[in-house]
Amino acid sequence: MPEEDIRIGVFVCHCGTNIGGVLDVPSLAEYAKTLPHVTYSADNLYTCSEVGLTEIKENIKEQKLNRVIVASCSPRTHEPLFRAICEEAGLNPYLFEMVNIRDQDSWVHMKEPEKGLEKAKDLIRMSVYKAALLEPLERIKVSVNQSAIVIGGGISGMTAALNLGNQGFEVSLIEKEPELGGLLKSLNKVYPSNEEASKLLDSIKLIESHKKIKVYKSSVIEKVDGFIGNYKVSINQNNKINEVEAGTIIIATGATPLTPKGYYGYNGKNIISQLDLEGLLKNNQVAANNITMILCVGCRNEERKYCSNICCMSTIKNAMLVMEKNPDAHITILFQDIQAHGTVYEKYYRKAREMGVLFVKYIPEKPPVIKKNLVKVYSDLLNQEIEIPQDLVVLSTPLVANEDSTLLAKMLKVPLEENNFFLEAHVKLRPVDFATDGVFVCGSAHWPADIAESISQANAAASRASRILWKDALEVEGSTAEVIEELCIGCEACIKICPYKAITKDESTDTARVNKVICKGCGVCGASCPKKAIIIHHFTGDQIRAEILTYGGEA
Repeated sequence: MPEEDIRIGVFVCHCGTNIGGVLDVPSLAEYAKTLPHVTYSADNLYTCSEVGLTEIKENIKEQKLNRVIVASCSPRTHEPLFRAICEEAGLNPYLFEMVNIRDQDSWVHMKEPEKGLEKAKDLIRMSVYKAALLEPLERIKVSVNQSAIVIGGGISGMTAALNLGNQGFEVSLIEKEPELGGLLKSLNKVYPSNEEASKLLDSIKLIESHKKIKVYKSSVIEKVDGFIGNYKVSINQNNKINEVEAGTIIIATGATPLTPKGYYGYNGKNIISQLDLEGLLKNNQVAANNITMILCVGCRNEERKYCSNICCMSTIKNAMLVMEKNPDAHITILFQDIQAHGTVYEKYYRKAREMGVLFVKYIPEKPPVIKKNLVKVYSDLLNQEIEIPQDLVVLSTPLVANEDSTLLAKMLKVPLEENNFFLEAHVKLRPVDFATDGVFVCGSAHWPADIAESISQANAAASRASRILWKDALEVEGSTAEVIEELCIGCEACIKICPYKAITKDESTDTARVNKVICKGCGVCGASCPKKAIIIHHFTGDQIRAEILTYGGEA
């Protein structure tokens, strides 16, 4: 498009008082009018409101705008909305540019509004110069295999599989153990309802008789190929390879209870774990009268700095169950902190105290010491060491990530956090998604989670997956990398550093090739290419240079 035809519209948002309470928004809108190619500029109280969106659509048509800039909040939350509005008005969505003058300006310069105003001018001017060089792009269409794979047959995996199966989608449920149920099979009762855990296992019958769900027991993932809408997974079931195709994958592999070997003289007899106690309670074999339970065994230390989230309530539940069967029992819980989230769990904790369960706070620097018939512990409250008679010591240990999580993460091209649990795309905006499209996570594979949380996350993951599966075809991001074959020397630097594994080598041409369906346009490859043979569409070298050269003054 010739330069004289470029017509840019700039919309500056007050965002209530988030921006307007710090920056002079009307003056920013006036300043934008002085910039090259800006045909229209206005300020809005809330640009994302119906009134604000209508103004954008109307002015695209009335002012014949062919570029739109919104200076407001985070593109992460609102860019899809503004792009969609541009598209509704007949403008290619990639001719839209967003400037974050809230998170990057007004929020961080609340006490220096004058400097914040100058920074906002810089950001808007940079955006205008880039917008003049924007080019229309097309999204890539991908066909969708309307079936799903769920990895893991615990409570999360079973819930997700049933959810999708009941919607009519074909589901392949893969479980590495000989039977479904996961950790639920080892539990006696679940908190806070104290319902028999076995009742939750009734869903196994529903799954195994479900016409839409195929169960692969004693099975592990050998290989994963493909991308959103078109995954191909090789499953090893008792040394027999099965090939399964699906449009989405849900990771529900759960986690593993830490066996407290090496802690407090654990022997599985008079010093046991909470999981051991679950089995004793299930079989009505708890004979001890003086029971001491120690929380945070094997976690909240240098080796595992995290809190396992579920240990406190599991311990309180088992203490209450023992008290119900033996009201004369003396139960002491030694804790660092009690995690009783919400009013329901707080009430559960208070009930345990009312039943006679004693809680004693200890500090990590002075851990409990177990003797033959007693436990010595320094009480932080009493500021002295106390002795507690004991017949049985129960150690509460954390859930730890499965040993095969790293291998599975590599096959699925998804990240792990520092403790080897699967890491979601965004803790608030995309809590069950990965950056890799079409793959989702739920339950304790993501982080130690109780039954209610696991079920909730499983339904969320199934819901996210079904948004894909209900479609015959998908449109994926058009802002991707492209290799200029004439410049590529086949050094493979881009292949090695691509976080999404979107680049492979074309053996026939000895050059790199980008799978645009997988590519996220992150720019790592383009920035690292020694020959500048990779273009990142929507963030081209010319566009970025235009922003840089105009920073602090005219280009």
